[in-house]
Amino acid sequence: MGGYIVRVAGPLVTAKGLEKPMMYEVVRVGDLKLFGEIIGIENDLVFIQVYEDTNDVKPGEPVENTGQLLSVELGPGLTSSIFDGIQRPLTALQVNTGDFLTRGFSINALDRNKKWHFVPIVNEGSQVEPGTFLGDVDESSTVKHRIMVPPTISGKVQWIAPEGDYTVEETIAKVEQQGNVVELKLMQKWPVRIPRPVKEKVFSDIPMLTGQRILDVFFPVIKGGTACVPGPFGSGKTVIQHQLAKWSDVDVVVYVGCGERGNEMTEVLIEFPELKDPRTGGPLMDRTVLVANTSNMPVAAREASVFTGIAIAEYYRDMGYDVALMADSTSRWAEAMREISTRLEEMPGEEGYPAYLASRIASFYERSGFVKCLGEPERTGSVTVIGAVSPPGGDLSDPVVQATLRAVQVFWGLDQQLAFARHFPSINWLNSYSLYLDRIGQYYNRTFENDWLQKRNNAMVILQREAELLELVRLVGYDALSTEEQLYLETARSLREDFLQQDAFDDIDSYCSLRKQYVILSSILLIHEIILDHLRKGGDFNVLIKNPIRERVSQLRWLKEEDVPDWDTMERAIVESFSEEVKARD
Repeated sequence: MGGYIVRVAGPLVTAKGLEKPMMYEVVRVGDLKLFGEIIGIENDLVFIQVYEDTNDVKPGEPVENTGQLLSVELGPGLTSSIFDGIQRPLTALQVNTGDFLTRGFSINALDRNKKWHFVPIVNEGSQVEPGTFLGDVDESSTVKHRIMVPPTISGKVQWIAPEGDYTVEETIAKVEQQGNVVELKLMQKWPVRIPRPVKEKVFSDIPMLTGQRILDVFFPVIKGGTACVPGPFGSGKTVIQHQLAKWSDVDVVVYVGCGERGNEMTEVLIEFPELKDPRTGGPLMDRTVLVANTSNMPVAAREASVFTGIAIAEYYRDMGYDVALMADSTSRWAEAMREISTRLEEMPGEEGYPAYLASRIASFYERSGFVKCLGEPERTGSVTVIGAVSPPGGDLSDPVVQATLRAVQVFWGLDQQLAFARHFPSINWLNSYSLYLDRIGQYYNRTFENDWLQKRNNAMVILQREAELLELVRLVGYDALSTEEQLYLETARSLREDFLQQDAFDDIDSYCSLRKQYVILSSILLIHEIILDHLRKGGDFNVLIKNPIRERVSQLRWLKEEDVPDWDTMERAIVESFSEEVKARD
């Protein structure tokens, strides 16, 4: 016999009479059998957060246990799909219920009728352990889906299905585990709040290349790392997330729209299926999973959506893939936690957020990492987590921002003044930081150019010097500066306009390779060094600064990759362009 409702407070329902309830168990609430999850147990009272609208739900209506934790279905068919916060496929929901969600309607996350071509790679009699590959399925033009032994299963393969077409519910292997025969399918389930196990987390210095100059050079993130993008409304958080999803050198992208405005999420849902994957030329959606939970959807589902996304990301990581998870925005997630906490009558923390805000945020970001995966063959995978934060009025002292900064290693701080000045990406280079810089710089020095980190640091010195000189200019004026100080301002302007700025909507400038980044940055710095040297030897600043090579360097960002000269060629051209000035002075 099930329980019954005794109190309804928005998405929080209190019930009595449930038999052996457990924390985070999924339950069905009311006559409509709404989807809910147990978040608190006190004596005979059970507190349930309902992931659907609770209008018309009344005390006395039934509540049923399912005995299951909130879980995701993992198997072929995840990529190219659009789910809501609790992994209901929105496309299938529209077909079955129309343009508006029907409360209590239940549908499987993965299509039960579609057949997938399975190719086995183990033999009968093989000993398998958690994470071992059983076979392959071509999920899309980009992703080869590895069918793995679930993390809780190990033993001897009694039977393996021959190559052929199977649905996600058909048995493709039988494994004997401690005297019991376990049937394995193309699909497995996993509780979203429990991190999937790994062999070990390992040290990594491999950068996640994004094609965005300010990120790759000044504030890089490693594969398996964490980053946050806080900023006020209109500063470009969503565009940066889109750029990262499109251009990052990862195998799979999981994009979680957590409580964003409906029009922004609509843009994502319309644009992503039309985007081409720059790596393969095919649709970007072939390696993308979208989790859409807009601000007008039930607030409780926001809290679940980020865990749904990270569980899917960990699954692809276990196949040996590099995965990037974009969460936009974790502030809406925190607001959902605050609302549920208030209805639970918990003691509020700072600004009404629950006292466990920081630990909950940390538990999400800590599921990132570069890992050795379970099972055979030996492989590594990674989950890189990048969360956007939307503090009210862009206030970085907001509790959500501060809790996030304690959990992440990279801070890309967006600046409203830069956005108003039409400087995009509007990342403030004086406030932002990356704690991965040294190890990634050493990686660049070792594998690309041995002076990469030095040149990055030299550029930062010039930008910091500009900030100091601008304060001086406000007091005494530009003409009071020495020619060397004026040169620093000119070089900093070139760095800002020709390197840091990047047009996300331009076909050429939207992406910049590592080689092109190096050529542009090195050219700007070399010109600075040459002019500085000439000035100290008595050169004319006005003549030097008008050298036509500076205009050529400013146009490099608009050249196609194949048209950008190599650094040796560019270096010779710059040195030769100033040789006439030397002759004239001599």
